[in-house]
Amino acid sequence: MSTTTVPPARADGDRAPGAARTRTAGRLLSLSRAELTLLARNRTAVFTALLMPLGMVLLLRVSLGGGELEGSALTGSSAVVTGGIGVVLVLVVYINLVAAFVTRREELVLKRLRTGEAADVEILTGTAVPSALLAFVQVAVLVVAGTLVFGLAVPRRPDLLLAGLVLAVVTLTALAAATAAFTRTAESAQITALPLMAVSFFGSGMFVPLDLLPDQVASVCGYLPMTPVMDLVRYGWLGAESGVEPLRALGLAVAWTALSVFAVRRWFRWEPRR
Repeated sequence: MSTTTVPPARADGDRAPGAARTRTAGRLLSLSRAELTLLARNRTAVFTALLMPLGMVLLLRVSLGGGELEGSALTGSSAVVTGGIGVVLVLVVYINLVAAFVTRREELVLKRLRTGEAADVEILTGTAVPSALLAFVQVAVLVVAGTLVFGLAVPRRPDLLLAGLVLAVVTLTALAAATAAFTRTAESAQITALPLMAVSFFGSGMFVPLDLLPDQVASVCGYLPMTPVMDLVRYGWLGAESGVEPLRALGLAVAWTALSVFAVRRWFRWEPRR
């Protein structure tokens, strides 16, 4: 007589990794869809994410022009397009997400989400996905406009350009969450986000190329959070004189990403500030 051994049922924690990944993807999709709906209903957020970047790029075009920039390796057109990419990233990802994180926290949305199956990183990522996708779409429009309208050559190193964009989104999302930790209300988010925005615009080469600044000032500005990202964007589009410069920019960008993630893990608040 033969016997058949029935294997014991696996506990939830022993399920195949593929099933766990499927559940994680489903939760992220649900969170992202809900966040996109809230974003579309917020007129201020829509203005910040769509119209403000366009206005800033037009301002750059008027101020920098399209000719050669004396004392800079960039032309006016290349400075406008690459600087415009940085502006889009800061406005659409950072500024928008500071307000979003604060609003969701004060409305107890984050606290309720933590009582479910979603992990902390899934909650933060799901909140950030719509802004990140919107930023990538606008950057793609700028890349097309740079080649067709501004007459620039196609990006020479798309890998560096993409690496800069991905690192920028992760870093700015983490910096937005860290800034939200010190922001009491959604109304005050515009004030607490202003310092990093201003420093990035004027110190990371978005409005004024760094090689037009005094050497000592440019050296200090080279270590700002968005400066290595802007360097990667420019190296990706225009190329670099050597392989050392992109590696240095990549290392600094990764360092800022790690530091920003640490700040979130250390200081982010999930419950309303009292």
